Amino acid sequence: MGIDRSNRKKGDSGRDGGGFVALPWSVLDCPAYARLSHPARGLLLEFARQYVRDNNGRLLGSYAYLEPRGWTSKDVITRAKRELLEAGFIFETAKGQRPNKASWYALTWYALDKLDGYDAGVTAAFERGAYRENGPQKNASLSPSGGRIAPAIGPSGGLEAPSIGPSGGPMRGVLRTSLSPSDGHHLEKPSAVRNLTTQRRPAAPAESQTPDGQKVMTQ
Repeated sequence: MGIDRSNRKKGDSGRDGGGFVALPWSVLDCPAYARLSHPARGLLLEFARQYVRDNNGRLLGSYAYLEPRGWTSKDVITRAKRELLEAGFIFETAKGQRPNKASWYALTWYALDKLDGYDAGVTAAFERGAYRENGPQKNASLSPSGGRIAPAIGPSGGLEAPSIGPSGGPMRGVLRTSLSPSDGHHLEKPSAVRNLTTQRRPAAPAESQTPDGQKVMTQ
């Protein structure tokens, strides 16, 4: 049964007035769109709603912009945005910075508009229709989703176990002193105190005998 247009006024387009979102069938029917989660599809409509002919590249997906439109979870927004980037439906043209600069995005079924404020290399990296491709998309992002990778601190060949000894080999002792006394083992020699006592002890008096047979003590 067809639609009755007999009561349509002259100049009536057959829809409510105002602007509208144009989503090509090539977008809605592609395999990448079929794999999107419902939040990602909803966020794609939010980006499409912002497009007004000459601002493709300055579309917003921040929580501050989306909260008044019913988005209440930052995590949901982040996950949905990542899906759209990886699937090639949107492209990040300017990286956001704290405290109040939001990231900018472009829809990939439109041409990228020439606007000031893009990050370096955006014009060359943007690919129209990237959502048609399979696998990781060229338009996913200019930088890895997990951030820049910090350079390794250790050497490229891995960490080496530290050497126990000095790099030039074992060190020789500076004082070449024998572990035992030069004159023999100390336990086999009389102590110095004993020798000193012996040297200082007075000699015993000697006995002598007189012609008459008496004993006389002499030193």
